[in-house]
Amino acid sequence: MLRAEKIKVVDQLKEIFSNHTAVVLAHYHGLNMKQISELRKDMRDQGIKFMVSKNSLMKIAIKDTDFSALEEHLNGPTVIAASTDPVAVTKTLTKFIKENKQLKLIGAIVDNKTLGVEAIRVLSKMPSLDELRAKIVSLLSTPATSVASVLVAPAIKVARVLSVYSKQQ
Repeated sequence: MLRAEKIKVVDQLKEIFSNHTAVVLAHYHGLNMKQISELRKDMRDQGIKFMVSKNSLMKIAIKDTDFSALEEHLNGPTVIAASTDPVAVTKTLTKFIKENKQLKLIGAIVDNKTLGVEAIRVLSKMPSLDELRAKIVSLLSTPATSVASVLVAPAIKVARVLSVYSKQQ
């Protein structure tokens, strides 16, 4: 790899570290290109940055960032997944791991907190931000529909009584 290419990769990594609040590292030893491409597609569909890079370049990019604690995990074939939604990135990785045991979680940093493998798995079981937003909207709209149905119910009952009464006459 030429020096200019290395500088470009380091800049891309620095951009990832500066624009995301959650970074997860995993070892991909044993995965073939088809599996890595499938994982890359899953990540892209979720809006997650996913990158395979040399550990030496990642160490340069990670220095003096909030993610510098991950430097000790940078050995072996390592991939980086970064997102602003920590649940989405952990869900996507753990779902992929269920089908492809070769991918091994190493560690993560979410909102400046270092997480181990077990904490990543726990985080992956939580609802994502989009799911939480949908639940909040549902909770907010439910009372309005309930109030509307309660207000309409007496009028419907009166109309039924009048209908029955008119049929009897």
